[in-house]
Amino acid sequence: MLDPVRQEILSQAHTVVVKVGTNVLTSDDGRLDPARIQSLADQIQRIRQTGRKVALVSSGAIGAGVGRLELGTRPTDLRQLQACAAIGQSFLMRAYQECFDRHNIHTAQILLTAGDFDNRARYLNARNTIVTLFEWGVLPIINENDTVSVAEIKFGDNDHLAAMVTNLLQAPLLILLTVVDGLFSGDPRVDPKAEKVATVSHIDISVMEMAGASRSTLGTGGMRSKLRAARLATAAGESVIMANGAEPDVLDRIFASEPMGTVFLPHGSALPAWKRWLGFTARPKGKLVLNEGAKAAVQQQGKSLLPVGVLEVHGSFNKGDVISLCDAAGAEFARGLTNYSSEDATQIAGLRTEMIGEILGAAPYEEIVHRDNLVVTT
Repeated sequence: MLDPVRQEILSQAHTVVVKVGTNVLTSDDGRLDPARIQSLADQIQRIRQTGRKVALVSSGAIGAGVGRLELGTRPTDLRQLQACAAIGQSFLMRAYQECFDRHNIHTAQILLTAGDFDNRARYLNARNTIVTLFEWGVLPIINENDTVSVAEIKFGDNDHLAAMVTNLLQAPLLILLTVVDGLFSGDPRVDPKAEKVATVSHIDISVMEMAGASRSTLGTGGMRSKLRAARLATAAGESVIMANGAEPDVLDRIFASEPMGTVFLPHGSALPAWKRWLGFTARPKGKLVLNEGAKAAVQQQGKSLLPVGVLEVHGSFNKGDVISLCDAAGAEFARGLTNYSSEDATQIAGLRTEMIGEILGAAPYEEIVHRDNLVVTT
C-alpha cells in the first residue's frame, strides 16, 4: 500500500541527498561489495532520470582501507585510521566511477571538514561547487576528509555531514541508508516486542531514547547519530527517510512510495540559506545562559537578546561569532551572531541597557544578539 504522506514528500524532492553507511557498502570481511555498489549506482541513475538532482554522501573510505590491507578490524589509533582513509578513499572512488561508467555518469570527489562549514566563505564555495556539478550533470560524492580531520574539525560521523549537506543545498529530502530497517520502539535484538516506527512527526526526548546505544562495526555512527542528523535536517524544514540499504532495490521502492524504513517529517519552517548556516551549520564559539524571561522573549516573541537576560557567559568568542543561547539547564534553544566579545558580554551580563556605556565606556549596541541575526533552533 502506498503512503500518501511519502508521495507528497517525494513529489517535492527536487534535490535529494543520499547517505550510505560503511556497512551497507562492505561485506562481512570489510571489503567493498561490488554488487551492492553497482545496485546503488543503478538506482541513483534511475532517480536522476526523473529530473531530480542527487548528491551522494558516502562513508566507506576507512572500511575500504581496512579491507584492502586485510586488517580484519577497524583500528582505534588516529594515525592508523587516517592512513586507512588515505588508502581506501581512492579505492572507494574508483569503485563508484566504474559502476557509474555503465551509465556514462561522471563523478566528482568532495572531501570536507567541519571547518569548511564554520567559515561562511568556504561554506558558500562548497555550495557553489556542488551546484556547478549539478549543472554539468556530474554526481557529487561527498565524504569527510578523514586523512586530516582531528577532534576539533571532525563532524563526528557522516550522518551529521549528510544533514549539513542537506541544509547546504536546501534539499527537501535526506535518505539515510543503514543496515537496520528503520527506527524501532526498542532494540529488536533484545526486545522481541519492539516494533518499527513508520512515521515520526517530531524528534523529542522520547524518540531519542528509542535509539539505545547501538553502533556499527566498521563505521562511526549508530542509531543515536542518525536521529541527531534527522533532527538537524527536519528542524530546518527537510524530510528524512531512514531505511535498510541492504534491502534489494531500496531506493527504487522508496521512490515508489512504499513504506520502507522510517520517515521523519519536517517540524520547522523552511529557512533561507543564511539562516540555515547560522542556526544549523556553523559551530558556536561559546554560549550564553539566559533567564526564563529572556528565553521566552527570544523563543516565543521573536525579540532580540538584551544584556539584562543573561545569567552566565561561557567560552571565548569575539564580536560577530556564532554563539548558542541556552536555558538555565544548559539546553540550547537558539543561535545567533554576537555583538559583543565574551569579555565584554561577561561585564554587561545581567545589566540594563542604559548601563552598557557606563561599564564599557561606549554602547555601540543595545542588544547582545539582534533578532535579525538569530535563529530559534528548538
